[in-house]
Parts: sequence; structure tokens; C-alpha cells
Amino acid sequence: MEIFLVGGAVRDSLLGEPVKERDWLVLDASTAEMIARGFQQVGQHFPVFLHPETHEEYALPRQAIEGVSDAPLTVEGDLRRRDLTINAMAQDSNGRLIDPLNGRHDLKQKILRHTPAFRDDPVRVLRLARFAARYHRLGFCIAPETRQLARNMSRAGDLSNLVGERVFAEIAKGMRESSPVVFIKTLRDLGALREILPEVDCLFGIPQPLKYHPEGDTGLHTLMVLEQARMLSPLPEVRFAALVHDIGKGTTPREDWPRHIGHESRGVPLIRLLAARLCLPNAWRDLAIAVSRYHLKCHRAPDLRAKTILKTLSGLDAFRKPERFEQFLMVCEADMRGREGFEERPYPQRKFWLGALQAARQVDTRRLSADTPAGEHVAENIARARIAAIADYKMRWTLAYA
Repeated sequence: MEIFLVGGAVRDSLLGEPVKERDWLVLDASTAEMIARGFQQVGQHFPVFLHPETHEEYALPRQAIEGVSDAPLTVEGDLRRRDLTINAMAQDSNGRLIDPLNGRHDLKQKILRHTPAFRDDPVRVLRLARFAARYHRLGFCIAPETRQLARNMSRAGDLSNLVGERVFAEIAKGMRESSPVVFIKTLRDLGALREILPEVDCLFGIPQPLKYHPEGDTGLHTLMVLEQARMLSPLPEVRFAALVHDIGKGTTPREDWPRHIGHESRGVPLIRLLAARLCLPNAWRDLAIAVSRYHLKCHRAPDLRAKTILKTLSGLDAFRKPERFEQFLMVCEADMRGREGFEERPYPQRKFWLGALQAARQVDTRRLSADTPAGEHVAENIARARIAAIADYKMRWTLAYA
């Protein structure tokens, strides 16, 4: 059988970028032969196998172009079935480049161009946006005809047939890219954002009070927060929580604009529906909900009563999940800085909340449990002790920052 290096490894090697993973195409082999050689089959849409030692992906050729399914399966035929010309290149065992769609030329010209089979799979519109985000720093742009094709697919409703898991997989990858803001901007430009994340798309054009948001537009603020989250954390769930933190503002009645009273709580059911639709992991959903519900309280930390601070910490499950609590604080910091003129402002609230949690955790709950007389509620005594500890911490904080 013949084996070819294909796709991203060839592309990134030609670009001089680090090759993170290698995918292979196998000719003249059957599924039975691959399994007999120890490969593990994992592909559903077309045969993909994991190498028994390297665990790299080896695939049999994709079916020939529709209408000529009886055509011989060749490496060129497989490449023509891929999404973009820069991904439609292969190398044989001698290092010879196989490039039926002039992908190398588009690499040199820094152009993202569709293949003849691009429209076969609507998820490729999302992949196009993802590659635009990845290579934005290198100056890549989308070919005009490719942009128009993607817009036509979005307008025709092609993306409405995608299952949630596939959409989420692309969103997760988009959040990991070097410029997730470009990912979202490109999706919006292609008309795809309103199809996959209408809760975010509708934020553009909704005004906010200029006193707190000099940038004005809620959609613009959302992108600014996402950019700040990118700088604070590489975690895709943190960036996604930043993206959806204000979707409650999309439900504010127009007559109430530019104020958005109660948008924090209104965002929670929207996130739950979004999570169900896209099959979000629980960790992503729970972080996004926490940010939506509590981000304004986080900003107002020094003004809150000790009892309210403890209630917020408990609502955030900070005692049991301190790592998620720190992720929550990062998104809140991104929210504060994601405003025009606030990008470099300090965010002392982050340190305040971590200190408040530490003060509450220093309460000896075991001793209180043992010393609580019969008939009294242990939980109430622990809460009182924690409130006192937080109050003491808050007083010392106020004196230090006065």
C-alpha cells in the first residue's frame, strides 16, 4: 500500500510553522487489511484509523466527487474533496509534493480559497473562519469568491442542519486559536454567527450607557472582552464564557435601552438553552452561567456586605471548586478591561475575592462542628464564623487601599 503525508502537516511545513500532528492517506488498502495490521478504526464519515504505536491518523481515500463515485480512488481525488486548497496537498514517501489545486501558490499569496467540494459539508464555513483566525497574524485573507460562497451557504440555511456536537467542536477550536476575535468577526461577516450563535450575533447594534461603556455597542464590548480574555488565559472555556457573558442584554426591551437592568439573570436561561443546543461540556456551561449571574457582583466586591460576599462565594461553589472560581475571576477582569479606555486598568477585585475566600476557608469548620451544642445548627454557626472572618478581612483591605 502507498502512504502519503496529507493536510495540515504539509501546509504548516511549507509555511515554516511547527507541525503539531501528522495525518496520513493510505492507498490500495482495505478496512480489513488496516485492522489486520493492528490499526484501530475510529472514523464514521469515512474510514480513519489510529496507528497502533504512534496513534497518528491514517485514512483511506474519501469517496470520489459526487456523480462519479465509481471513479478510481486516488490521492488527487482525495485532495480535491478537502475544504481549502492550502489543506489539499500531500507528500509521497520521497517527499514529492502533490498539489492538484495549486495550494502552494495560495500559501505563498496568503489566500484561503475553497475547493470544488467545499459546499459538500457546511461545517467548512466554520473551519474557514477558524483558519482566518489562525493565520490572521501572517496576513492571510479569504478569497472574494470563497467569502461569497460561504455567505451564500449561510444565507441558504445550510448551517441549520449541523448537529450541535460538530458546531461545538469548531467553536472550541476557534476559541483556542491565536485570534478568537477574528474567528467571531469572520463568522459574523460570513453570516454564520446568526446561524450558530444568534444570542451573540444579536448583541451588535444594541447600545449601552456611555458612562460605563465608552465603546457604546454591546457587540463591540463583547469582542473587547473576548480579546482581554485571550490575553489572560489560553483556556477555551474561559474565552467562551467571556463571549457569552452579556447575552442577557439581547433580551432587553428596546424601550429600556441603553440600560440593561437584570441582564445577568436573564442570561442564565439563554446559556442553558445554548448549552443544550451545542452539547457544551458541563464545565463550559457552568462557568458561563456563573459569569453571567455574578459578574456585576464581582465588580462591586468592596461595596458588598460580608454576608453577601459569603453568599456569592457559596453560589459560585468557590469552596469546592477554587480552580473554576479563579477562571470566573479572569473573565470578570476581562469584562472590566474590555471597554474603551479601560484596557490597562488594574482590577483589584480579583485579589479581593481570592483573599475573601482564603479568609473564609481559614475558619476551623471541624472544631465548630465538634463544639456546637446539641439542638443548634452547625451550618449556621459555620456561616456566622465565615461572615465574621470576611468582615475582618474586608476591614483590613479597606484600610490598606484607602
